[in-house]
Amino acid sequence: MKLLIIFIYLITINFSYAFKKPDLKNLVLIKNPKSYEDVVFIDIKKKKVNLDDFKGKLIILNFWATWCAPCKEEMPSLDELQSNTKLNNLKIFPINIGQEDRSKSESFFKELNIKNLDIYIDAPITLAKKFSLRGVPTTIIFNKEGKEFARIIGSIDFNDEKFINWLKNYN
Repeated sequence: MKLLIIFIYLITINFSYAFKKPDLKNLVLIKNPKSYEDVVFIDIKKKKVNLDDFKGKLIILNFWATWCAPCKEEMPSLDELQSNTKLNNLKIFPINIGQEDRSKSESFFKELNIKNLDIYIDAPITLAKKFSLRGVPTTIIFNKEGKEFARIIGSIDFNDEKFINWLKNYN
């Protein structure tokens, strides 16, 4: 009986550490995951994308702009995160909130050698308002039920092992 109690205690402790927030200064956990209706944006060919179509996946919405230096700095690591084989149920949507033409976004991705991500656009800036963005880059992370459970305000290195290991718990 003592052994069973010790075993249950160890499992509980390990489980709580598995979902503990990694030590990243920009990561904010949402205590009560938040639902949003009509999360719709467009791809570079102006085709509508509805976040509801991706329930069952871990979703990252990364809001950026071509004029944003921290966005430029973090985008290559975000590109690598999309191809990380440890996170096979992850879908990343980098959404440009700048009011620029398509060619500027394509040049931005080409200059940074972005290979694993597609370009999406928040037109006409509805998501920036819906999510109360205060600046870019801002990254919003949705669980498999389509609820926001974390947000990164500012830039991070998406290849940080602490971040990847934490994210694996939700994948």
